[in-house]
Amino acid sequence: MPVLRHTTNPLGAPSTRVRLTVLGATVAAAAALLPVASASAAEPGAGGYADPSYASACTFHRYGEGETPPLSLFSADPLCVEYAKRDITVTNGGAARFLLAEPARFAIAVPACRYWQLDHWSVQATPGGTELVGWDGSYWFDKAEGSAAARVRNITVAGQPARAEEAAKVIRPYDVRLADALVRDAAGVKVRLPVSGLC
Repeated sequence: MPVLRHTTNPLGAPSTRVRLTVLGATVAAAAALLPVASASAAEPGAGGYADPSYASACTFHRYGEGETPPLSLFSADPLCVEYAKRDITVTNGGAARFLLAEPARFAIAVPACRYWQLDHWSVQATPGGTELVGWDGSYWFDKAEGSAAARVRNITVAGQPARAEEAAKVIRPYDVRLADALVRDAAGVKVRLPVSGLC
């Protein structure tokens, strides 16, 4: 799969710092993204995650912290994006960049017929500190086939490989919905969607 690295609308330089003091404010957006496929699904089911049938047709567009896709991707089919979400800090403006970028990212995804998003998350208690929790997400839908799936993997706690339940325990005091979604999506979620006549 080809990969394109974008620098459109850069709102900041990449970093790996995330502070727990802003986790509660920003994690609500993450919680909305993790279960997006299953929340709108007609027939949810756990397990059975597989990459989308159109995977070989994807050209991934990569975006750093706070970067948003250009409107020129609005008609891309399939639309395949990869986001870094590791710099959500108050001290350097990362939280603001994250919150400002998410609506545009979501808006470009919703009208797509075939959409695949990869993203990378991490949480640190202090800038430059050991990663408390981290994971990679994969979420896709195909409105023509009427299918969608989500999965999180490469979960870490304190920089070490971990089970989703261990990571959820760290996250739960800050956001119960995100903790629950992390556990659910680690098993893989596959759902049926209504087929769109527009695709």
